[in-house]
Amino acid sequence: MTTQPYNKVLMAALLLAGSFITILNQTLMITAIPPIMEEMNVSANSAQWLTTVFMLVNGIMIPVSAFLIERFTTRQLFLSAMGIFAVGTVLGGIAPNFPSLLIGRVVQSAGAGVMLPLMQTVFLMIFPVNKRGTAMGYIGLVISFAPAIGPALSGWITEDYSWRFLFWLVLPLALSIMVLAHFILRNVTELSYPKVDPISIILSSVGFGGLLYGFTLAGNQGWASTDTITVLFIGCITLTIFILRQLRMRHPMLEFRVFKYPVFAITTIIAMITFLGLIGAETLIPLYMQNMREFSAFESGLALLPGAVITAFMSPITGRIFDKIGARLLATVGLTIITGASLAFSFLDIETTFTSITVLYAIRMFGLSMVMMPVTTAGLNQLPKKLIPHGAAMSNTMRMVAASVGTAILVTVMTTTAQNAESNSAIAHPDIHGVNIAFFVVTAISLVGIFLAFFVRRTYPPDEQEEKQSEEEVQKAE
Repeated sequence: MTTQPYNKVLMAALLLAGSFITILNQTLMITAIPPIMEEMNVSANSAQWLTTVFMLVNGIMIPVSAFLIERFTTRQLFLSAMGIFAVGTVLGGIAPNFPSLLIGRVVQSAGAGVMLPLMQTVFLMIFPVNKRGTAMGYIGLVISFAPAIGPALSGWITEDYSWRFLFWLVLPLALSIMVLAHFILRNVTELSYPKVDPISIILSSVGFGGLLYGFTLAGNQGWASTDTITVLFIGCITLTIFILRQLRMRHPMLEFRVFKYPVFAITTIIAMITFLGLIGAETLIPLYMQNMREFSAFESGLALLPGAVITAFMSPITGRIFDKIGARLLATVGLTIITGASLAFSFLDIETTFTSITVLYAIRMFGLSMVMMPVTTAGLNQLPKKLIPHGAAMSNTMRMVAASVGTAILVTVMTTTAQNAESNSAIAHPDIHGVNIAFFVVTAISLVGIFLAFFVRRTYPPDEQEEKQSEEEVQKAE
């Protein structure tokens, strides 16, 4: 750990900027897919991999990040991650054909996957417990705002410029951040230099990668597809072997014992439920608007934008509130708002206006800003410092899994319900009915989150807990 003086605000701003441009790239290609299909002569299924592969490699890299954070210094890891991301950006920008473009996205994602767990770990190291809510609130701003502006930004750019400009726009930002990091960033993470365990890395990659890819296949091909069943089976078996191996190891690559801490376990489930609903809504609303109501991709991106702006504005505020009152009340109120808005989305019809969709989504995101980072911070606050990298990696991994599972389940519910409704003459628009039932499922899952929120209590790391108790004893004695 560093003994050099450092500026917390500058370090935090740098990490936020780096994470913002890497997370932005998760959704930046969505509305650029049609012109890429035309230029490179590929099908929609193939082109969709530009987004899918980014999420997939992200999901593989996040569990490995706990090992990397303990093995390399903050500066080494940040500069390497941003460097890899920049190389991927160049490869994407100059790609002469589709396979080259896909390789560029894989390389980009390999660098991006480390950034979020690294940022969370550093924030929890440099800020005291009573300021962590505010600090993590800014992370919430990045997590919610960056992916939400991706579709609208890429829609605007691809209308007036080439899709390649999406890469050339990001590259100078990435290089500038690397230069600034050289002067600003200090080493703050605690290094334990764990031994490289190639078997654990392979098992983690195949296990988490197989699970995420399996759920993606389930959403596209259905749960009964041979490919879906095979990939999910391989993913589950490999992941089970990986978990058993980690529990037997003295210095595991990813520490599953973080779930022994009850508040961390409960808040991780709540974060999964919330993120599942977020990704579910971001999938269902564009499908409804574009496929069933003939809005453009740009318009559907625009409908989601005010919600993202509200979350970006509210996240730092809810972070400050968390520092004063804890996560329980925030999470309960926020999940109640999410549940109410999800229920309202269960009554979409052929005449629902653009304004109604935008306002409802904005209300839903207002609720989400009260839940996501407060519960994540409450869970991580219970962990001792040495387990924070593992907690951050585990929390992010579980959110990725929840997003994949949620998308697959909701798309299946939507399509199956729509197919069944086609034979019912009383239902005028089977496709819209499918979306409504999918939102009803989101509502039911959110209700479970409200119940769990009552069990969230204010926590302190074991070492800080002891200090707090001794301070209280001194005050009583006085």
